[in-house]
Amino acid sequence: MKHFTSVHDIPNLNQWVNEALKIKSDPLGFVDIGGQKTLGLVFLNPSLRTRMSTQKAAMNLGMNTMVINMDKEGWRLEMNDNVIMDGFTVEHIKEAAAVLGQYCDVLGLRCFPNLKDRNEDYSEEVLNKFIKYCGVPVVSLESATRHPLQSFADLITIKEMATKSKPKVVLTWAPHVKPLPQAVSNSFSEWMIKAQELDMVDFVITHPEGYELAEEFTKGAKITTNQNEALKDADFVYVKNWSSYSKYGEILTDGKGWMIDNEKLKLTDNAKVLHCLPVRRGLELADEILDGPNSLVIHEAGNRVYAAQTALKKLIEINRI
Repeated sequence: MKHFTSVHDIPNLNQWVNEALKIKSDPLGFVDIGGQKTLGLVFLNPSLRTRMSTQKAAMNLGMNTMVINMDKEGWRLEMNDNVIMDGFTVEHIKEAAAVLGQYCDVLGLRCFPNLKDRNEDYSEEVLNKFIKYCGVPVVSLESATRHPLQSFADLITIKEMATKSKPKVVLTWAPHVKPLPQAVSNSFSEWMIKAQELDMVDFVITHPEGYELAEEFTKGAKITTNQNEALKDADFVYVKNWSSYSKYGEILTDGKGWMIDNEKLKLTDNAKVLHCLPVRRGLELADEILDGPNSLVIHEAGNRVYAAQTALKKLIEINRI
């Protein structure tokens, strides 16, 4: 495993989850493994949980961290090759990524899609070019199509809190006021399908018509546009908005009737509710859920540290950094 960008980089998912829970029981148990190595965190978009949890994870491993908000503090990057840079771009990705690789032993990168050109977004140009030119292992802190550290933390939370050997997990679309990327939903689906293959969960996706995710992320999942049917007997409900993939980046409905509240929760088997945060109260999720006993959103956010810590530890060990 040279990089950590998706569940496909993990050779043994169950082992990774168990190791994360072991690390959680003793967060400073591997404080010497980082050996004063440097983790560089590069943000092209805003972050709260990803930035803080990954920094904390690095500290727990004895690593130094350097952070740059590239969208505000760095030069405007040129991504295209064989161009004359006589416009707004100041620095080419070839030099920028290579220089960062000189300063850091591991790089974390966060970049969002523009939601205008699906082919461009799903090519993962920014992430792939950082990987190509930086010369060091890269951890995805969210990309145009995936958010692997979030999904890893979600699976850790489900494994930790499950009361059944194979709980039913439902990913449900939620309303929002603006178009959001499919990254978190793509990634969560991909991780749950892999977990389902290992008999760790039973996975269902529910959304309004027109909000089908790309098939590469959902093959193997049960999918329905009937939310009530999907919620029946659920043990965990993962709530997330995403914009349309087929009509790329568009909002197709106001989502009336799709917000999870206590009435909908009655359809489940007293399900625990997850959300990646930030969450729009009263729109994506009812206050009564977020403030009630079934919410795991804060616990889930806490597990972001141990997801990142496990991924960084593995990268250090496998690449002998």
